Amino acid sequence: MPTSRRAMLAALAAGALAGCQGPGATAGGHPSASVAVPRAVVFTPARRPAPRAATAVTRAQVVARYGGLKPDYWGFGAPGVVRQAPAGGRVIALTFDACGGLGGSGYDQALIDFLRRQQVPATLFLNSRWIDANPAAFRLLAAEPLFEIGNHGTRHLPLSVTGRSAYGISGTRNAGEVYDEVAGNQAKLTRLLGKPPRFFRAGTAYCDDIAERIVTDMGERVVTFSVNGDGGATFTPAQVTSTVTAAGPGSLVIGHMNHPEGGTAQGIAAAVPILLARGYRFVRL
Repeated sequence: MPTSRRAMLAALAAGALAGCQGPGATAGGHPSASVAVPRAVVFTPARRPAPRAATAVTRAQVVARYGGLKPDYWGFGAPGVVRQAPAGGRVIALTFDACGGLGGSGYDQALIDFLRRQQVPATLFLNSRWIDANPAAFRLLAAEPLFEIGNHGTRHLPLSVTGRSAYGISGTRNAGEVYDEVAGNQAKLTRLLGKPPRFFRAGTAYCDDIAERIVTDMGERVVTFSVNGDGGATFTPAQVTSTVTAAGPGSLVIGHMNHPEGGTAQGIAAAVPILLARGYRFVRL
């Protein structure tokens, strides 16, 4: 891969998630210089015990276990975080966030319809507020084996035990608030799906290492990304296509399905045939 393309992908992977940000983000959606650019860490069972069953721990237990611990990492790549597709070979995992609230409660019907027509599996991270705003769409998505439904939080907050912020959004302030952010939507999804979600992505995808351990204890795995496919729903269709088609084997692509006015649907529709022609296949998490 040319050096310029590698540099572009590196910048995009750590770049804006504007489709999930609220008021106060810096220009272009980029984090301030004080926010560390994360290293890539791939989830392996050896690094973190298998997630326990959902609701395996109570809020009081989480506070007692983690309330006095200080995090060592803040970003997209805490130990135990899933950042790559789950299988080897020429596979790519497409994931799409629906943020809700100030992050947007729209529904990109064109994107979902394309995935359905082409039978392209994807993992959809749905926020509690988006589900409330789109009950009919949620019911259809939840009934389709093509899609894995993931937990995108209750209030769409960065997941921190110290109140760290990302893109101008204040994160959870302690272990108890981490529990609340995960558990509220976990309970909603468990009730609606008939089973607990397996994966969690924080608002903005930022997470510290203590929060990751809390999520694992709650029976879910934290997911971030390796390729920022639509720049937080700010990319043009051509930019989405260029970025996604540059993804390599094992990439985990993040996009957004709550901004139908953006370029995500058109860009993905152009990228998928190109990747299929190159011998790639698409997988859910």
